[in-house]
Amino acid sequence: MNKAIIFSGPSASGKTTIVKHLFQHNPVLQFSVSACTRAKRPHETAGKYYYFLSEAEFKKKITQHKFIEREEVYPGHYYGTLKAEVERLWRNGKVIVFDVDVKGALQLKNYFQNQSLAVYIKVPIALLKARLIQRNTEHVQSMAQRMARVKYENSFANQFDVVVLNKDLTPALQKAQQLVTNFLVPG
Repeated sequence: MNKAIIFSGPSASGKTTIVKHLFQHNPVLQFSVSACTRAKRPHETAGKYYYFLSEAEFKKKITQHKFIEREEVYPGHYYGTLKAEVERLWRNGKVIVFDVDVKGALQLKNYFQNQSLAVYIKVPIALLKARLIQRNTEHVQSMAQRMARVKYENSFANQFDVVVLNKDLTPALQKAQQLVTNFLVPG
């Protein structure tokens, strides 16, 4: 059966770190590359981190029904999962892993139903803010936007299959691995 594992949570919650760890220990997992309209960061490679599209390209794909899910996460910043990406990964026998915003995650959960495991990564607010500051990628205005969004995103946590608290990384990694193992080999 085709399966999908969906990770979500606020920016700097540790989603990407947890997902990278899972890839190292579970070769059947494959990252689903999302499409987005935000600017590419210096360390990112198109097609590896995201499919970077202009807003016009993204909106055209919406009208062509090319997305499983999509969301305008911030004004003018669209993110979404292309149907073609999911089909490609499943053809290759992979279990798809998503690292997406909360609304996108819930749309994916609704789309995949029992073929999916939806995991919300939660972090204490003060620790989350410190992580964002340490990243040094946010301007004052975008930092304020991100922090305002955290409470909103956390309000969706109870709609996920499970919440993993990432206060300390090692226990969070162990919990995530246990969840993935149980999902891939039920019973």
